[in-house]
Amino acid sequence: MAKKSKIAANERRKAVVARYARRRAELKAVIAAPDTGAEAREAAVRELRRQPRDASATRVRNRDAVDGRARGHLRKFGLSRVRFREMAHRGELPGVTKSSW
Repeated sequence: MAKKSKIAANERRKAVVARYARRRAELKAVIAAPDTGAEAREAAVRELRRQPRDASATRVRNRDAVDGRARGHLRKFGLSRVRFREMAHRGELPGVTKSSW
């Protein structure tokens, strides 16, 4: 089980990312556009830098939906490898079977 503070901090980051997502996309489009003037591009870069660090989506960590474990995360299931294995053995994941060969 991950620390409650780490889970809470990650949830706060998700909220900040959602709040700034639209503005960040607009600024990145201005920066990437080839027809943007140098002054406008510099202004967009400055404004992007002024935004909080946690506004970037790369700051959000994928965590296990059950206990918050950060490592060994399987996106398809939203679980860590440890929790996935436990749930698969108990038959709690539909369509998942133990393979043998």
